[in-house]
Amino acid sequence: MQVSVEQENKRATRPPSHPKIAIVGGGPAGLMAAETLGRGVIFDAKPTVGRKFLLAGRGGLNLTHSEPLENFLTRYGPAQPKLEPLLRDFGPEEVVRWCEELGFETFVGSSKRIFPRSMKAAPLLRAWLGRIGAELRTRHRWKGWNAQGHLVFDTPSGEQTFQADATILALGGASWPKMGSTGEWVPVLRSKGVEVVDLKPSNVGYEVGWSPYFVEKFAGHPLKAVTLTYGGTTERGELMVTSYGLEGSLVYPFSPALRGNLPCTVMLDLVPDMSLPKLRKSLARERGSRSLSKFLRQRAGITGVKMGLVNEFIRDSVSAESLKALPIPLQRTRPIAEAISSAGGVTFESLDENWMLKKVPGVFCTGEMLDWEAPTGGYLLTACFATGRAAGLGVRKYLEQSRGCIS
Repeated sequence: MQVSVEQENKRATRPPSHPKIAIVGGGPAGLMAAETLGRGVIFDAKPTVGRKFLLAGRGGLNLTHSEPLENFLTRYGPAQPKLEPLLRDFGPEEVVRWCEELGFETFVGSSKRIFPRSMKAAPLLRAWLGRIGAELRTRHRWKGWNAQGHLVFDTPSGEQTFQADATILALGGASWPKMGSTGEWVPVLRSKGVEVVDLKPSNVGYEVGWSPYFVEKFAGHPLKAVTLTYGGTTERGELMVTSYGLEGSLVYPFSPALRGNLPCTVMLDLVPDMSLPKLRKSLARERGSRSLSKFLRQRAGITGVKMGLVNEFIRDSVSAESLKALPIPLQRTRPIAEAISSAGGVTFESLDENWMLKKVPGVFCTGEMLDWEAPTGGYLLTACFATGRAAGLGVRKYLEQSRGCIS
């Protein structure tokens, strides 16, 4: 039977019976993709994989969150419609099950966040790598593709190439670059016609411009039991006063709203457990000879760093209203290298339904290099797991459609 040129070309581009799969990036998304596939070669620029995963676990590895799934899904903002199907397939319950299958019990903390009972990331990572069983090639920094379409890596022994039948890019954003997420992939993908939104800091600290006295006395102090209001949204939690401004889980969820509006002012309620009418009544008492700090300590429970903020911003205009809405002027974000995560990345419109790049067939994207963001609290890691799994399933489907199986 005569075979047409078109048929010959299709055969030439069809993956072989034992396709080579490259996973570029050994973070949570890349490792979950490798586990989902049960095969592949994992490339990482660093000497070991999972470095950002280990860094996140230094204070206790926050895997996910225990709030109801419907509330959990809203934490992804504009990206919720794209991520929701993935998170319904592999969300908080599945993350807990995955962790426990690796031999690590979990527990729900007072903040409703979920941790492995050991509170350590290293043993969990070792167990995970043992189960994945994939080949690891570390100290391989991805540079792009050569003229033949092969992956190109810088290594200690010089430039090396790898011919992959399918590739998963799990290169992260641009936060914590010392851990491997440098954002160097952005111009490489743009050169291929892939739409990439500029990477920006998320879950990051904000510069305030304290007085030298305030910095000397209060830098490093936690600011507990306050609420923060901006753009009609109010959240309660804790902040950390730093030498440059404010950090902490209370301000992080405001990153999307704050980022494009700096400089701006947020409002802190220093006495959230006391209503405005009750506070007015308490402050209506005669101050007499008492100092302002003693008076506010006795009548409103204002002490320590909270009193420092009063002196810094409203000393000459203290009132119940000002204590319930103390203005904090935010000047700018800290650099993206200091951020916990980054916003921006490959747009969802650049991907097909299998998370493959429309402009680069056979190449899939996952994890933080996609254009989504979420606050801390387990949301980041859960979505990295979910998108990694989705990319792995996408590769499997792609190879099955290409030649019928991937065994």
